Amino acid sequence: MPTPVVLVAGLHGAARTAAVERLLADHPGSLAVHHDLGRVTTGLITRTVRDATGVRESAQVRLAHGCVTCTVREDLLPRLVALAPTAPLLIADLWDSVEPRSVAEAVDRPEAHDLLRLTAVLTAVDAAAMPEDLTRGERLIEVGKPAAAGDQRFLAEVLTRQIEYATGLVPHGGDEEDQDLTAAVLTHLTPFTPVHPATALPAVTGAALCTSELAERVEPATAQLPGDARTDEITTMVWHSRRPLHPGRLFEAVDELVTESVRSRGRFWLATRPSRLLAWDAVAGIVSVEDAGPWLAALPEAAWDLVSPARRLAASLDWHAEVGDRVQHLVFTGPNLDGERLRALLDSCLTTPEDGPVALFDDPFAPMLDLEEIA
Repeated sequence: MPTPVVLVAGLHGAARTAAVERLLADHPGSLAVHHDLGRVTTGLITRTVRDATGVRESAQVRLAHGCVTCTVREDLLPRLVALAPTAPLLIADLWDSVEPRSVAEAVDRPEAHDLLRLTAVLTAVDAAAMPEDLTRGERLIEVGKPAAAGDQRFLAEVLTRQIEYATGLVPHGGDEEDQDLTAAVLTHLTPFTPVHPATALPAVTGAALCTSELAERVEPATAQLPGDARTDEITTMVWHSRRPLHPGRLFEAVDELVTESVRSRGRFWLATRPSRLLAWDAVAGIVSVEDAGPWLAALPEAAWDLVSPARRLAASLDWHAEVGDRVQHLVFTGPNLDGERLRALLDSCLTTPEDGPVALFDDPFAPMLDLEEIA
């Protein structure tokens, strides 16, 4: 029987450590592997293996290319495989700014299935710090948490990915007010993901997870997006439309859209790119717009068999006789969000008959989106 592996991620080291220690205590004989990437820019990494009593081994690992990918490939996976026969549970205690998806997909490789089975992905958060960290615009390198040389990711974007990919969330610390606020924020961001107190973690030795299904929970075309909700001062607003967006007007509205909310994401389409599903991802005032591939309506039916059942199901739920699965589906979350004003702003970005031929539209998104297609 393959040894169960649970990943514990999180930017907040103390919260993550508390979750790992609880797992070690709950599962006698289990082992936790941690790679300290504090000196990753030098190519030197410290790897420790510990059990409930303390550190069992510590080693300095020098990698040819100091990064998370090579750390997982060259050291974490071989170490998990070597430890698998000796422990009832293995815990990958991930460095602060490591995103769990890449590690989960590495552990779930077919060649490792005889020895390892991924059973849970937990993200631990500091209840006192998490709500504020979602609003911070610093890059990881500015706060001393890069995962590789030249790491240009933002703290808030990494935190949201850690939260939204997880199969379970574990708040830790803070006072009662902090805990209540954190629980409310997590419910808005990931309403389908269970939240567990640090003293009562979920079962982590069950059936293997399927990482392709985990990916579908966050991929733009199939993401499990939140619905309309209000909790005290926090509001989540969903905006839907079938009409295409005018690229020029949407571009002019971007700054206001991302500053009025803390977190927003979803899928949308532009009149100038009717065949392309575009992904919207914004947090802490930082926005990313990416080409996520074709809408199913833009593909011949014969090609539909090549996409996942989840993709076909999502398309069928959005299907419209005139535009197929093309849809504007954007979700905005923030404190005291003025939903009516945001909806009015987004509605004003939709095309109208008075706009004239699409061929004459200016497309300010072209430089970034055309560059992606070339790449």
